[in-house]
Amino acid sequence: MEKRELTKQDIDKVRSIEGFPIGSDEDIIALSDAPYYTACPNPFIEEFIRENGTPYDEKTDDYHREPFASDVSEGKADPIYMAHTYHTKVPYKAIMRYILHYTKPGDIVFDGFCGTGMTALAAQMFGVKNSPLQYELGAKESDWGARNSIMSDLSPAAQYISYNYNNSISAVAFAQEAKQIVDEVESECGWMYETNHTGATGFLSREMEMKGRINYVVWSDVFICPHCGEEIVYWDAAVDPQSKSVKDSFLCHNCGAKLSKRQCDNAMTTYYDEALSQTRSMSKQVPVLISYFYSGKRYEKRPDKDDLELIRKIDALSIPYPYPFDRMCEGSESRRNDKYGIEYVHQFYTKRSLYVLSALYAKTVNSRFRIVVQAINPTLTSKLVRYNMGKRGNGVLSGTLYLPSLSAEGDVLRILSGKLSDFIKVFNVTSGFHNCISNTASSTDRRNIPENCVDYIFTDPPFGDNLNYSELSFIWECWLKVRTNNKTEAIVNDVQHKGVAEYQTLMTTCFMEFFRILKPNRWMTVEFHNSKNAVWNAIQEALLRAGFIIADVRTLDKQQGSFKQVNNTSAVKQDLVISAYKPQNKLIREFLQNAGSEETAWAFVRQHLSNLPVVVKRGGQIEVLAERQAFLLWDRMVAYHIMNGIAVPLDATDFYTGLDSRFLKRDGMYFLSDQVNEYDLARSTCEIQNIQFSLFVSDEKSAIGWLYQQLDETNGDGPQTYAELMPKFVQELKAVDKREKMPELLVILEENFLKDDAGRWYIPDLTKSGDIAKLREKNLLKEFQDYMASKGKLKKFRSEAIRVGFAKLWKDKDYAAIVAMAERLPEETIQEDPNLLMYYDISLSRV
Repeated sequence: MEKRELTKQDIDKVRSIEGFPIGSDEDIIALSDAPYYTACPNPFIEEFIRENGTPYDEKTDDYHREPFASDVSEGKADPIYMAHTYHTKVPYKAIMRYILHYTKPGDIVFDGFCGTGMTALAAQMFGVKNSPLQYELGAKESDWGARNSIMSDLSPAAQYISYNYNNSISAVAFAQEAKQIVDEVESECGWMYETNHTGATGFLSREMEMKGRINYVVWSDVFICPHCGEEIVYWDAAVDPQSKSVKDSFLCHNCGAKLSKRQCDNAMTTYYDEALSQTRSMSKQVPVLISYFYSGKRYEKRPDKDDLELIRKIDALSIPYPYPFDRMCEGSESRRNDKYGIEYVHQFYTKRSLYVLSALYAKTVNSRFRIVVQAINPTLTSKLVRYNMGKRGNGVLSGTLYLPSLSAEGDVLRILSGKLSDFIKVFNVTSGFHNCISNTASSTDRRNIPENCVDYIFTDPPFGDNLNYSELSFIWECWLKVRTNNKTEAIVNDVQHKGVAEYQTLMTTCFMEFFRILKPNRWMTVEFHNSKNAVWNAIQEALLRAGFIIADVRTLDKQQGSFKQVNNTSAVKQDLVISAYKPQNKLIREFLQNAGSEETAWAFVRQHLSNLPVVVKRGGQIEVLAERQAFLLWDRMVAYHIMNGIAVPLDATDFYTGLDSRFLKRDGMYFLSDQVNEYDLARSTCEIQNIQFSLFVSDEKSAIGWLYQQLDETNGDGPQTYAELMPKFVQELKAVDKREKMPELLVILEENFLKDDAGRWYIPDLTKSGDIAKLREKNLLKEFQDYMASKGKLKKFRSEAIRVGFAKLWKDKDYAAIVAMAERLPEETIQEDPNLLMYYDISLSRV
């Protein structure tokens, strides 16, 4: 694609797309570099796809991949990865392993929550010739070659970073231009960072050999003693300079009261704000320590009278360059500093830092060097930077706009020079990159991307309420003059009036768009983190409602750097890697043609098994794949029918029996006939993995799982008597929800297991357990009917009875009864149970 100018006519074509950013057309055009990067929805994407993509043809399509199920270990210390910080990032080398598995050179990769563009960087790194990564990844010569990528994000700041990572520039020309700009600003502002070396006298002495260069200045909060009203300089009262530590409590120098920060109010100072043309009040900070360089060595000192005079001189200056003075956006994070008088963007900086930064931005309007300035602002140049007591480098707390009581004001130009060297390393590697196109828009609306055009999706979506992205990016974006339109931002945020339900709706809409643009039978990898079951369930249901089928779920062990299979999909404590696929058109047609017939169940199972890995080895042993086991196959089949509005054609007993008659079973897992030979061959040389999982008992469902684990002859202790089980059960029984009606152990055993002549309970053979399954369902349904006959909110109940009851009501198409019962249950019971949530949401849409 040829370089061109973005025009207002181009912008008008995409102005109605959701997520169109906040900013003038002039500022959007100034920030853009068309056609590959536009600071708005990109009007040139279809052209990019026509030039680089391969049209989908169902008749000739022979694509097949199993989900990527190997261990991955990638650290975050790579210099390219570290060049520009962001709220969350996935190491691009880890993403490369997925791209290598699912795609071939020339394919189109998409990321709808691209952040800093690590997915695009991973896709383009395959184009680096003679790269050591080819050997590291074990890639064949035929597999080594750049992939094309479409990167989309709601945040203009994220897209600006992504653009600079993924669009080629000459590192030599970049370094030359950068030096010229830095030299100009140094010539104008370098004097602002001069300080007297120990022994020097006089303000700005002509003996320049006695002038040091400031490394950073430590600023300390000033508090008011609640007892005597005197000011307390926090540094003087709480910092031990010898041990480089801060005390939790300190004494008032005037009255001797023992205090903590929480007991004290901040002292306030009044000043005239030139940008706002008004007198303002702000929390008071005073300089208490200067770290500086002299003759190549580093020194520390208390600020002297010349240093204080220098600060007063700078504060009296009028800044001749434009800078942002926007009111901070609405939000719990962005407005957390209002009480300190820090309400506007420019108030997050000292006058010295604001002056130098504004000069740099003014001189980089049409320069790629601006990305280096952006990389240090505000994370290394604002009042958000914490003083780290002279230990490791000073920096901000990630994921928050917290203002520390001891902040470090660094030399912007020195910091910039260090970051410049990082980006020169980046551009030395990325020279020649031109296979990425950016799209600044909401993932709820991909109308500028045609259907069935993308070969693979890797994405790292927002994590519920973990991070408030638009608030955290606000300062960045005010400097860029183009800001996030957060109307469709997929997060949980009280200020935006978005709870888990709204988050799920937005994520469902996003995944529906991803489903539309992805080619059939292709894969999407979703990297996700949240510690709340309700959010994890929302993501699962959003995927299913969009039409995707989940084939594999693994967790990211950050300490070990490896992925381990998730065995309890309702207990999410770590990063998750979800592998999901878009089913073939053939399956969708079969569903529509055979609705009501049990053949839809077996058509689903055949496709699902064909998309699962046959053999996964870990530590020389074969891993047991939960997705190939009966219970999860049943769950996936039921969910797919319900999400497509089709009645589930058979009950669990018939399904389990049908599995054994239609598919081949090995080690409790089911295979297609053309898969089993591969498994048998691997099994002949490897042992099956013996895993004893820790499983706490907190409700009836987890109690049943724990018993299956205990009674399993392969992984547990095998058949056991009630007397043997009871002591172990009591030990594992954790806090049961007060609303959960927990059956006695003996009741659970009688309803779910069989007993031999020796009185030992054992796991029933699924092929012979029809009667016991029907008996259990009958008992649970009876209890559910008792709930239905009662009135008011249910305070105590068996969750298993609710699940069975909802399934029966769904089969009877009694959607109103499902909704009515759901509204009698605690909200968290519905939100934290994926099966109940699925029945409720679909029923609600049909009442």
